[in-house]
Amino acid sequence: MLWGMRLDYAGLRVKNLNRSVRFYTRALGLRVVKRGDTRVWGGGLWVLLRDPNSRRLIELNWYPKGSIFYAPYRPGDALDHLDFSLGVAPRAALERVHRKLLKSGAKSTRWTPTTTEGWSTHVLDPNGIWITVGRRPTRKERGTPG
Repeated sequence: MLWGMRLDYAGLRVKNLNRSVRFYTRALGLRVVKRGDTRVWGGGLWVLLRDPNSRRLIELNWYPKGSIFYAPYRPGDALDHLDFSLGVAPRAALERVHRKLLKSGAKSTRWTPTTTEGWSTHVLDPNGIWITVGRRPTRKERGTPG
């Protein structure tokens, strides 16, 4: 760790702030912690979200034309993916999550619970950001007595 620093949160630039907040809260279970408006000094609107399980944070940022941070939106610029884990969970739980993500506005990729043999699913959020959800094997799958 460099000088005691720690990662506080990841900031994601989004095209539509309200749609993105709905997706991250409804589909992924994150909770709104704080909202802000920095347009007065040339910024934009932002919403800070927290994962109730890991306590990790994501900040969603929207910048209007004229903002010092505005640039045409291109999915994937400077961001590879967000990774979520179900922990130890059966394949059926991952399949339920996959369906919920799609119903909530995510777009499917070719990597689904079916194509990954039930170990992960990969979708694109409404902004084209890659989201991965994985799981670890259950005791039964590991062959460990329960």
